[in-house]
Amino acid sequence: MRKLKVLVVGQTPPPYGGQAIMIQKVLEGHYDMVDLYHVRMAFSHTMSEMGKFKFYKLHEQIKVVIKILRLSFQYRFDALLYPPAASNRWSLIRDITTLIAIRWMFPKVVFMFHAGGLSMVYNSASLWLKSLMKLAYFRPDIAVHVSHLLTDDGRTIHARKILVVHNTTEDVYPLYSAHRSMNEVPVILFVGALFASKGIFDLLDSCNILRSRGIDFQLKVMGEGDQEMSIRDYISRNRLEDNVTLLGAKTNEEKWKEFARADIFCFPTYFEAETFGLVVLEAMMFSLPIVATRWRGLPELVRDGENGFLVPIRSPHLLAEKLQLLIENPILRVKMGKHGRDLFLRHFTPEHFYKKMNDLFLLLQEVSE
Repeated sequence: MRKLKVLVVGQTPPPYGGQAIMIQKVLEGHYDMVDLYHVRMAFSHTMSEMGKFKFYKLHEQIKVVIKILRLSFQYRFDALLYPPAASNRWSLIRDITTLIAIRWMFPKVVFMFHAGGLSMVYNSASLWLKSLMKLAYFRPDIAVHVSHLLTDDGRTIHARKILVVHNTTEDVYPLYSAHRSMNEVPVILFVGALFASKGIFDLLDSCNILRSRGIDFQLKVMGEGDQEMSIRDYISRNRLEDNVTLLGAKTNEEKWKEFARADIFCFPTYFEAETFGLVVLEAMMFSLPIVATRWRGLPELVRDGENGFLVPIRSPHLLAEKLQLLIENPILRVKMGKHGRDLFLRHFTPEHFYKKMNDLFLLLQEVSE
């Protein structure tokens, strides 16, 4: 059977967003039936630039399109693998113009929905925008989703096949388990872009509630984003300096040590493009109990009452209630954390991911024949 030539178009780290990390994971795989080529997008240098218009991004887009066209003439690819990112206006315009310019070059198209929300944008779009979206997105051969709870985007664009491939992360926990200990003052960890819709201000509100109840805790916030100054102002106005620490962006060993030193992981997101919450999976890998929102694909990771708790979005009082329960009950923290790691090992290891990716490429072989 002839190996297919597949061009992967997408950003790889830096910055270290979930989509970029997973595109890198795809490229690192070894596959029997395809040869992967890559054109890297570099539209955002930092997390705070994501989804925002910058003039350099126009130049970068032109470079990306030219490179794709040049490589397509050179290698005559069998398929395009592309991650749509239509959660805001500028990302949508970029995707539409790029796909209309290049899609005709590829016999087969695979969309990987690491970012969500395309169906919502389409359903509320004007007639002229819907027409452009149909040209760019409709009728791909395969739509890949990261959760069984999130297949609306693929159905909306009439994908011929829909496949679920869960995100993954390397199991580094054994390398950092020596750093694990139960802190005298429980440490809550938040990891993510510092955007308002990641729920960071809801978490800070819950910290205010916990402190007013006399609960002793520490919150560590890891990440960067456009709300950092507002977060610092909130901490100062509410006198939370003794309870909240901003760690900035951390990667590799520094990042994993913070996971190992934490007692609870909190992720109260309602981010527009959220699908899976890769950081939640990383916390499960480190045996941390989770408090998260019932948003998009998160209920597939967090089993309410088993490896953590789910609360509605924008609910700081409920968030504080669940955090307090875990802060005051170390036995429950250990029990839930162990259950989360068991779930990770059973369903979300790299072995599971690459098996599903091989299934994807086998399916692509079948639709290409």
